[in-house]
Amino acid sequence: MRKKWLVAVLLMLTLLAFPVSAFASEEGPTNIELQTGLNSAFTFLAVVLVFLMQGGFALLEAGSTRMKNAGHIAGKTILTLGISVIAFWALGFGLGFGNGNSFFGTTGFFLSGDQMAASFESLAFSDVPLTIKFVFHLAFAAVSLAIACGGMAERAKMSVYIVFGTLYTIIMYPVVAHWVWGGGWLAELGMQDFAGSTVVHLTGATAALVATILLKPRIGKYNKDGKPNIIPGHNQVYSVLGVIILWIGWFGFNPGSTLSAMGDGFFGYVALTTNVAAAAGGVAALLISWAVLGKSDIPSMLNGVLAALVAITGACAFVEPWAALVIGALAGIITFFTAQYFDRKGIDDPIYAFSVHGIAGMWGAISTGLFATPELAESVGVGQAGLFYGGGFHQLGVQLLGLVGAFAFVLVVSFIILGGMKAIMGIRVTEEEETMGLDLSEHGTYGYPEQMKSIEGKTSGGGTFSS
Repeated sequence: MRKKWLVAVLLMLTLLAFPVSAFASEEGPTNIELQTGLNSAFTFLAVVLVFLMQGGFALLEAGSTRMKNAGHIAGKTILTLGISVIAFWALGFGLGFGNGNSFFGTTGFFLSGDQMAASFESLAFSDVPLTIKFVFHLAFAAVSLAIACGGMAERAKMSVYIVFGTLYTIIMYPVVAHWVWGGGWLAELGMQDFAGSTVVHLTGATAALVATILLKPRIGKYNKDGKPNIIPGHNQVYSVLGVIILWIGWFGFNPGSTLSAMGDGFFGYVALTTNVAAAAGGVAALLISWAVLGKSDIPSMLNGVLAALVAITGACAFVEPWAALVIGALAGIITFFTAQYFDRKGIDDPIYAFSVHGIAGMWGAISTGLFATPELAESVGVGQAGLFYGGGFHQLGVQLLGLVGAFAFVLVVSFIILGGMKAIMGIRVTEEEETMGLDLSEHGTYGYPEQMKSIEGKTSGGGTFSS
C-alpha cells in the first residue's frame, strides 16, 4: 500500500515538473519517458529534503550556542548557502564531476543546461536530467560547507564565511568529490562512499577542525589551568528540532542517492539501514552518557543521532540492517568520548563538528571495509566485500587510503587558506565584539531584541553580559 502511494505521489510530481505537452503524442508517453520522469521527480524530492537540512543546521547551531549570537549563526546559514550555490554553479560542479583527470574535472563550468551532459561522463549512469543532478550535488556541497563553518561559531568575522566559503566550494569539496564520485583515483580503486561519509562529512569536519584551532577558544571557555568550562547553548528545544529536521533530511541524502524510484525500490532498503543506524546512535549515546556522567545527557544523545547518520551515510547501500545498528551504536559511543577528549585538549568546537562529522565520518568509511556484503557491493557496482564477509583486507585498505588522503588534503589546504586569511585580514572578531555578541557587533541588532535589551539593562550598572 505504501509503495502504491509513493508511486502516485511521484506521478503527480512528474506531471508538475514536466508539462503534459512533453508527453503529448497520439500513443501517449513511452515506458522510458515515464521512467525518466519518475526518477527525475524522485531525485528532485530528494533535493528538497537535503536543502531542508539547512534549516536543521540553523536550529541546531543557534540552539547550541548563546543567545547573543543566535541571529548571526542562523543568518550565516543563508549566507553560506547562497555562496555555495553561486560558487558550485560557476566552477565547483565542473571541478567535481566534469571530465578531466584523476584529481579534478576540467570541463562543464558555468552550467547552462542539459546540453552540457557530454562534459559529465561520471554522471551518465542515470537517466535523470543533468540540471537536476546539479542541484542534487549542489545540496550536498552546501551541507559540507555548513559543517565546515560550524567550528567557527561565536567568534569568526562575517567576512571569513564569504571568503572561505567561496574557496571551500571551489577548491576543497569538489576535488574530494571528484576523487570518489567523479571518476578520480579513489573511484578507480573502488572506494565505497555511497552518500558521503568521507566526501561530505569528513571533508567539512576537517576544515572545521582547522578553523577551530586557528580561531582559538572562545573567551571564558578555559580556566588558567586549562580546565574547560561548560558554555551551554541557550535553547535545547531548538537543538532537538534541528536534529529532527536533519534526520528527515537524511532521507533525501541517503535514499535519494540511488537517483531512482524504479526497479526493486532499493531506495527503501537504504532508508531502512539509515533509520536503524540513527536510532541506535541516539540510544547508545544517551546510555553511555548516563553511565559516565551519572545523568542522561540530551546534547550527547543528539550528537549520537547525527554521528550515526554520518557513519551510515557511506555504508547505507553496502551493509545489512544488523550491521547498520552496530555502525550507528558505535558511532554514538565514539562521538561521546571524542567530544570530551577534544574539549579537554583545548579544541573549542561549539557544535562538536569534528567529533560528529569527522570522527564518525572516518568510522563510516572504515565500516564498509568491514561489513560490506558481496551481494550489495555487486549490486551497487562499487568495490568488493568487506573483511567480515570474506573479502580480506583489500576493501578495508582502500577505505583507509581514501579517508587518509581526503583528510590530509583538506587539512593542508585549509591551513594554507585560513592561515593566509588570518595573516592578511584576520579571522576573529575583537574581544569587545565577542563579549558584546555577534548579533549586535556584526549586524547592529539582536536576534532576541526584547530579551537581550532586558539583560543589557540589568547589567548596565557595571560589567558586560555574556548570555
